[in-house]
Amino acid sequence: MSPLEPKRRALLRWTAGYARADFAADLLAGATTAVLLVPQAMAYAMLAGLPPIAGLYAALAPPLIYAVLGTSRRLAVGPVALDSLLTAAALAPLAAGDVATYVAAASALAILAGAFQAITGALRLGFVVNFLSLPVLRGFTSAAAILIIASQLGPLLGLKLPSSAALWPLLVALAEQLRGVHGPTVALGVGAVLALVALGKFRGKALLVVVLATVAGSVFALEARGLALLGPVPSGLPAPAWPAVDRELLLGLAPAAALIALISFMEAFSSGLAVARRGEVVEPDQELLALGFSNIAAGLVRGYPIAGGLSRTAVNAQAGARSPLAGVVSAAIVALTLALFAPLLATLPRAVLSAIIVVAVARLVDVAFVRELRRTRPRELVPLAITFVTTLALGVGLGLAFGVGASLLLFVLRTTRPHTAVLGRLPGTQVYRNVLRFPDAETVPGVVIIRLDAPLYFANATYLIDEIRRRIAAEKARAVVIDAGGVHDIDVSALANLRDFLGELRRNGIDLYVADLKGPVRDVLARSGLTAELGPDRFSFTAHEAVQRASNAPTPAPDPRATQAWP
Repeated sequence: MSPLEPKRRALLRWTAGYARADFAADLLAGATTAVLLVPQAMAYAMLAGLPPIAGLYAALAPPLIYAVLGTSRRLAVGPVALDSLLTAAALAPLAAGDVATYVAAASALAILAGAFQAITGALRLGFVVNFLSLPVLRGFTSAAAILIIASQLGPLLGLKLPSSAALWPLLVALAEQLRGVHGPTVALGVGAVLALVALGKFRGKALLVVVLATVAGSVFALEARGLALLGPVPSGLPAPAWPAVDRELLLGLAPAAALIALISFMEAFSSGLAVARRGEVVEPDQELLALGFSNIAAGLVRGYPIAGGLSRTAVNAQAGARSPLAGVVSAAIVALTLALFAPLLATLPRAVLSAIIVVAVARLVDVAFVRELRRTRPRELVPLAITFVTTLALGVGLGLAFGVGASLLLFVLRTTRPHTAVLGRLPGTQVYRNVLRFPDAETVPGVVIIRLDAPLYFANATYLIDEIRRRIAAEKARAVVIDAGGVHDIDVSALANLRDFLGELRRNGIDLYVADLKGPVRDVLARSGLTAELGPDRFSFTAHEAVQRASNAPTPAPDPRATQAWP
């Protein structure tokens, strides 16, 4: 199937049956979302170290592309906090240099990230999303939110703090400059934060605060009082152009672009799923294509990497969006802002944009998830904690790498020591259950029934066989039944271990029976000759049938050459 085929389906999916009432709903939802998008886009651009106008550029083209290629009806694409932080971290070496080079590098970063996403989508590799576990993602986003808030302390306090990918240098710089805190800036910044919090769920709160602060900046001449303002903001729409960057810089940005491609896809895909209604499907591969081309479009109009943010997506859905056309309406309002109102933003205090960022990202610090994890899966607090601490200490790139590594290591350790259970028959039934969970389950004298709850492979085969050996010794069993219902795969190393163990059992006069073996594993055993070696009559569909065979079988004579001393 060509990668172009899903694109056509995605477009037809929301246009089929589209009615006038749907357009009216999209018009209202798009306008409502734009009220949040315009101030957030400028604020997030500032977080990325870019001129605020770059955020509006990044909010302009992506919704148009996503409307054609996307599969989520309500996802609102554009600048988001996490991508902005990742952009700032990636471009940190350029922060002290030429502004034009920094802006061009940000656009190139968007194009590279988009290319990674589009290629990954075309190759149908959307399953890569599975390599970021939820604990790692929550630990990462919580730490990133703290880094974002810390990075905004400078504008909120009237200080010029150096940019840093880690938390400690920011705190040290803050402590050194604390005496230089600018009172009026603090008053305005804290006042803006309190106003945004007090306005609660009012959707236009960010725009209202921006308008009032812009008017105040002009009427009260706040710049003369020492407050930092946006300054001149160019008007008009950007013309598409390739960013002026050399090949060396482009190659240097590639690792950061790959990270941004993964994180932005994760954020957008999870946001799209969160607002999907019954019967609606969000296709990961098609979403990669849509986000990829949206990012490329953002880079071509002097924007920077974008994603689908949960906050604006939720607003879009709650406002009644029926299709991606709502995003087109939002983009049209952004274009109108650029064409008519951009120069009016010159007197907007930067502290107000920092306040918008702080309030928006504070919700990303997910304490409730930590409590839930502690209650349900305490061991998964380990990758969460590692990701959280290393992201704060080392920065977003290394933090995420450490988190993914810890998560994979925990998974490997879990598979090398998988769960096993001794089974007994529930009274009056043919059902066998874990004797530790069902104390009334009846065991069979001389027969140990053990269930394996994992595939057999080179890293756990020795452990599992040792477990079986230990159970046999504890029960002084003459027969062992392996309930293999949880064994969905077996490799050649495990086959070799199993063959050696079978010989060991025979030398000690102990029979082996296998129940509930899955078809693919049964095929492997047959091709290896182990089925014939053990005997077809030793395989049963159910544990009960295997136990009956083991109970009725005569006790085999031990081989005098046995080397294993069985109790």
